[in-house]
Amino acid sequence: MVATPPIPILVFSDLDGTLIDHASYDASAAGPALDALRACGGGLIMASSKTGPEIARIRDTLGWADFPAIVENGAGLLPAGEAGQGDAAQYEALRGVLYKAPQSLRENFRGFGDMSVAEVSDVTGLAKDDAALAKQRAFSEPGLWTGDDPQLEQFLDYLAGQGVTAREGGRFLTLSFGQTKADRMADLIAQFNPVHTVALGDAPNDVEMLQAADTGVIVANPHRAALPRLPGEETSRIMRTTLPGPQGWNAALLELLLELKLR
Repeated sequence: MVATPPIPILVFSDLDGTLIDHASYDASAAGPALDALRACGGGLIMASSKTGPEIARIRDTLGWADFPAIVENGAGLLPAGEAGQGDAAQYEALRGVLYKAPQSLRENFRGFGDMSVAEVSDVTGLAKDDAALAKQRAFSEPGLWTGDDPQLEQFLDYLAGQGVTAREGGRFLTLSFGQTKADRMADLIAQFNPVHTVALGDAPNDVEMLQAADTGVIVANPHRAALPRLPGEETSRIMRTTLPGPQGWNAALLELLLELKLR
């Protein structure tokens, strides 16, 4: 039996503010690099805090449904070709932890489960149909924090005591039972056996993923504070784009494909 050759390059990418424009949710500026990635036989793993139903729609639209995706900040995987939400037992347990939080802390966190579809639409900028998909959660709870820093520390301490972690993303504080994008990335690297791995992101919840790849790309996002300097930047194993969002994503990946002689 002839062994399947390893995939030449596997790209792990955050969505909002990275592959997708922060304000318009449009990825068209990344089209040339996506075409070049497909032409060289590479793969794209979308890795986002978005839900399975949300990512399935984006994945289908961009033509990458034959690859799995990392959903809800690494708390779950969306298999190739599937669009379902998955078992919501973890999400229900997470909401239970929130219900038991001290009221003085709980009142400062408003999660998607506390919001109507219209409210999720307002805070995300998503159309209402897309906001409804964002509420179909199985593993994690994003939300807005309105308290002060000392209260946040108390809230995080309470959550940690319940086995819950909180990660800052491009827009929200997202709660989960601890899995990260990098954890899922390791599983998928073992599955696809790529010659080279790339990770692109713009937020603190992307840092482990950026550091775990052969090449990490910090994509500029003028809508949020820039990530601090990371180990690996001094050797250019981790680089930064000057262009924001999908424009920066496109330029960085096209340059890297040239360097790797894949285009």
